Amino acid sequence: MKKLFTGYRLGDITLKNRFIMAPMTRSRARDEHADALTALYYAQRASAGLIISEGLPVSREGTGYLFNPGIYLDSHVEAWLPVTQAVHKKGGKIFAQLWHVGRVSHTSLQPEGQHPVSSVSVQGGSAFAWDENGEPATVTASPPRALLTEEIKQIVADFRNAAANAISAGFDGVEVHGANGYLIEQFINPVLNTRDDGYGGGSLANRTRLLLEIVDAISDEIGTSRTGVRLSPCNQLQDMAHYADTSETYLYIGKELSRRGIAYVHLMAQGPVMFNGLLRDFRQVWRGTLILAGGLTPAQAAALIDDGLTDLAAFGSPFIANPDFVERVRKGWPLTMARRSSYYGGGEEGYTDYPFHGEDHD
Repeated sequence: MKKLFTGYRLGDITLKNRFIMAPMTRSRARDEHADALTALYYAQRASAGLIISEGLPVSREGTGYLFNPGIYLDSHVEAWLPVTQAVHKKGGKIFAQLWHVGRVSHTSLQPEGQHPVSSVSVQGGSAFAWDENGEPATVTASPPRALLTEEIKQIVADFRNAAANAISAGFDGVEVHGANGYLIEQFINPVLNTRDDGYGGGSLANRTRLLLEIVDAISDEIGTSRTGVRLSPCNQLQDMAHYADTSETYLYIGKELSRRGIAYVHLMAQGPVMFNGLLRDFRQVWRGTLILAGGLTPAQAAALIDDGLTDLAAFGSPFIANPDFVERVRKGWPLTMARRSSYYGGGEEGYTDYPFHGEDHD
């Protein structure tokens, strides 16, 4: 597993190893601003080669989960500065994941109780929002309305503004969340996207137009070397339907992103389709840095790197439960198991109270 521990040049920065801390929603920001607990959480895990933050909504409209820190207000920028400074002080690097959930939201989270927006007015998915009793709960997403063609420019502008804010807040770059059934994938998926305009499902160019316009806008704002994209070709999260030309769609996206020369693509590698051809084919069309995620063990990650199928490996729950995950793998120390009951919401418990090796044996 030697390559996992080697440095790697990513855009304009050098990573100290190839362990990536995957983006994970934790719902700890009670007022939707990062705080001292956020700073401690990320600083504890700064031994990762790169941290990718939890998804940060690019607008109020793009919010689908309670207690998520945003990146669209000046006050959000000020709140994130101590977090990025804490990570950098520990020698770490951190990108902000930029997020618009689209239809995966609820009227209780939307401006003035409006309907969420999407590619089309088809309901799907669930949100973490206020229930009928005014309590935080997982609820069925509210029926969305389809974005007007002229409104899409504002979505692109929101991502661009969020990217500028992220750099002002001290992040080393940004990752566009184009995965997991959220807004961008709601345009990419041809079963859902039946629009008849230039963003409609009739062609690959139309279905991918929103993603590529966002990438172009962000690249123009902060540079391609600080811009990454996350994709999930084979998932069916948030009621995303399967479709026959999945491979064709994502190979087209890979070619387009390669032409743009962005910092990286981050793939969720789930299901047999990914490992029975699509991953290898994607590797041929996407010429840049590839991050792979999806329940990998360190041994599996090392083998994929050795085989040339990825450059970097992202880990989720191991970083939740093991702030010193990299060192534990390096030394062969046992791993702590994450407590799923404390993934979302709450305070220190299940967030910043996981022990470093040795502390759990006192």
